[in-house]
Amino acid sequence: MKTVLITGCSSGYGLETARHFHAKGWNVIATMRTPRTDILPASDRLRVLALDVTDPNSITAAIEASGAIDVLVNNAGIGMFGALEATPMTTIRDVFETNTFGVMAMTQAVIPQFRTRRSGMVVNVTSSATLRPMPLVSVYTASKMAIEGFTASLAHELQTFDVQVKLVQPGYGPSTRFSENTGPRLAELIPEAYAPFAQKIFADMTQPGEVTVASDVAETVWLAANDTTGQLRFPAGPDAVALAPMV
Repeated sequence: MKTVLITGCSSGYGLETARHFHAKGWNVIATMRTPRTDILPASDRLRVLALDVTDPNSITAAIEASGAIDVLVNNAGIGMFGALEATPMTTIRDVFETNTFGVMAMTQAVIPQFRTRRSGMVVNVTSSATLRPMPLVSVYTASKMAIEGFTASLAHELQTFDVQVKLVQPGYGPSTRFSENTGPRLAELIPEAYAPFAQKIFADMTQPGEVTVASDVAETVWLAANDTTGQLRFPAGPDAVALAPMV
């Protein structure tokens, strides 16, 4: 029976992915900054661990508590809307600490056991913002684009040891906490000069066409984690699939 460790399981894509892998019969280690056991099934195949991907000590403790794993799903992330002009560099660094450096740190932490066993899989969750440029998310997109390049390069690096690395690219998910994560900052990050432009963007977002739901992402992460074809990128959700280049 295989074991998956998933980051960012308190809500949204991570929570649904944990439920999906558990339903498929896997052992699941669901991690979150503030552990909650009431949102996941009670099961001897499911454990909830505390994990802050920006804290090296937290990463070490979680990896040690997890024991041997077969798949790491780097899902934890924070969203951010705002004009670059108004975004403090401290905020930009916060986004990169979680979305970029947190993914790198978690991946680095599991490579030794994967390399030694000559098996294992890392699935990095990015965004369809990497498939089509969008306004007012330049910082968020940059943090995710960095992981796209990181993953593509690392896939070659770890292939030598029979370790695989995959990308899952979710589309726009209005049901997630993306906006909630950035809500308190939003007013500060849209200067008055940008207001008319921002209003149009937000109006368009309230009337989207096809969108991505959590089950789309969970099913795609499952597909990526079990892939044997060598495919690197897996768009998740009908809008992401429409944007993805034909292979």
